Amino acid sequence: MTSTAPSLAVEAGSLLRALVGREDAELRDGQLEAVEALVDGGARVLVVQRTGWGKSAVYFLATALLRARGAGPTLIVSPLLALMRDQVEAAGRAGLRAVTMNSANADEWASVSAALAAGEVDLLLVSPERLNNPRFRDEQLPRLAEATGLLVVDEAHCISDWGHDFRPDYRRIRDLLATLPAGRPVLATTATANQRVVDDVVEQLGAGGSPVRTVRGSLARASLRLGVLPLPTPEARLGWLAGRLGELPGSGIVYALTVAAAEDAAALLRASGHEVRAYTGRTDPADRLELERALRHNEVKALVATSALGMGFDKPDLGFVVHLGAPASPVAYYQQVGRAGRATERADVLLLPAPEDREIWRYFATASMPRRADADAVLAALTGSGKPMSTAALETVADVRRTRLELLLKVLDVEGAVHRVSGGWTSTGAGWTYDEDRYARVAAARETEAAAMLGYQETEGCRMRFLQEQLDDPGAADCGRCDRCAGVWFDPVVPEGAAAAAGRALRKVGVPLDPRSLWPSGMSRLGVSLTGRIPAADRVEEGRAVARLTDLGWGQRLRTLLASATPDTPADDALLTACVDVLAGWTWTNRPVGVVAMPSLRRPKLVASVAAHLAALGRLPLAGSLALAHDESPGEPGGNSAFRLAAVHDRFTVPAALADALSHLEGPVLLVDDLVDSRWTVTVAGRLLRQAGADGVLPFALAVAA
Repeated sequence: MTSTAPSLAVEAGSLLRALVGREDAELRDGQLEAVEALVDGGARVLVVQRTGWGKSAVYFLATALLRARGAGPTLIVSPLLALMRDQVEAAGRAGLRAVTMNSANADEWASVSAALAAGEVDLLLVSPERLNNPRFRDEQLPRLAEATGLLVVDEAHCISDWGHDFRPDYRRIRDLLATLPAGRPVLATTATANQRVVDDVVEQLGAGGSPVRTVRGSLARASLRLGVLPLPTPEARLGWLAGRLGELPGSGIVYALTVAAAEDAAALLRASGHEVRAYTGRTDPADRLELERALRHNEVKALVATSALGMGFDKPDLGFVVHLGAPASPVAYYQQVGRAGRATERADVLLLPAPEDREIWRYFATASMPRRADADAVLAALTGSGKPMSTAALETVADVRRTRLELLLKVLDVEGAVHRVSGGWTSTGAGWTYDEDRYARVAAARETEAAAMLGYQETEGCRMRFLQEQLDDPGAADCGRCDRCAGVWFDPVVPEGAAAAAGRALRKVGVPLDPRSLWPSGMSRLGVSLTGRIPAADRVEEGRAVARLTDLGWGQRLRTLLASATPDTPADDALLTACVDVLAGWTWTNRPVGVVAMPSLRRPKLVASVAAHLAALGRLPLAGSLALAHDESPGEPGGNSAFRLAAVHDRFTVPAALADALSHLEGPVLLVDDLVDSRWTVTVAGRLLRQAGADGVLPFALAVAA
């Protein structure tokens, strides 16, 4: 440990004991070193330490010491509102006055600014996205950069696109660092960074030539007992969890890779008598708060969550973490399992991998990286516009979904090519080069990480050592507790009847398809004269699909059936039975009086067989099929609404025979398709059928993409 003045050590120790409320509390190795470098040295420091080591204690202690020496308040850049809430509460326990500026409290910014000016705030927490909010950037940030006594970058691995949780907005911190006065201390913290990420973060923090000191400790977690249980089917995995969840210590988290999987698993576990709830990116923010509170107070056995429950949640006595499906890298896995066992002698960590994990990894592998064609299209549009363009307007120039477009704009922004202003985005006119080599290297790194995650599952050696080595921890050593070191600690047998019960639950079918009510804005740019609200007389009604492709049960079978490599064949008996079950559970206002098939280039036999079977079983006339106006493919699913509508708006026609059949039907028709993604295909087809005389259209699909 670096030598330091006794007065600072004594002062820091006293503050630590007040912070944790224990008279026997002592500073851990590295904490005093970091605090001294910040307080006495005005240094830039990167702390890489395991979850639960006390990284927040470093910036709380440094803040208190700097404030006592007359420094301004600490500015903390933190990635999640939930994490900010934890930090505000912890700061209060430390006797520090903490406030936030975020999208949820913009009406309080004036009072927060007044409190800052009056010296009544010790810590201000902001998200990286705030750094480029026009109002915050122009009105608040210059004063904050001048007045702050310490800048803290929490979860600093988010700076690096080599990391598992890259956030483009974190790149803005380099610009913020350039505005700080010389000698202003900076602290960055993370628990999940290998050497490549550390090097990248250090390069970012050292902008302007400032040296960066790295304080790094062992990432081993002495309380965690790691294990892997390969089971062959979703029924077996969910059956094991339903039968064994009560045997796991305390309360914990069950992670799933998709929203549908989390919701399916939560429903099945509740039906099995367990007090659990789903927690996903679709969960309302207010409900998230209540669910976090319930888990903290052990009012639920588990939250079944996606990665939405991650960095922002702190429960020191969390007893277990189970994964239904593996994250895409050992580093991401370490970050999630690190939620457990912070203040307990033992916490159980179990991975139940699934064959479909790799497909999900591939989808997310490059989601945060811009594609050259999209970037070129956006820059060309902004350059030629002469005025700001909204994100919605830009959807008509780049065929990319909103979330990916927003990521692209952030990347272009932090790299100086575009600028966010009131009313949208403008071009800066600065040159921008697509860094193909870097993105290729990042993509290759993702593939390497995915292979390493498979290696974690298959290793014959210590699992904790494996994770430490993936994080380039020089202190990697056998843990003596995992299923490789000490033998299998969990019962691998699926309880009798549990898999059968899980199978029955997974065989349930029926997903609502909400009708579209508005045409996308700006369609005239794509040569389509559709705008505003879809007239009620042209709309389809609420429809149904057998399952989502991301569902744990039928979703997996449908992914295989609808894969491009699968030959087109008529539906088998199991699928036809599932379709009938969907119709049996459909509480429609008006029963269909006929069936219409969608034309399909890829699966005409499949669609035709389903339409014919449903018509025959329901004793309904098979009115016919729409026709293709042209045989050009509408492209792969996954783009944005504007481009998907442009691709299908003139794709279909109503043959005379079908129009004649519709004229003799009084009531809605069932419109049968294979896969629904954006819902524009059934919207356009349904509009044509309505205009041809159908009283109503009830869309029915085998699968919905998400």
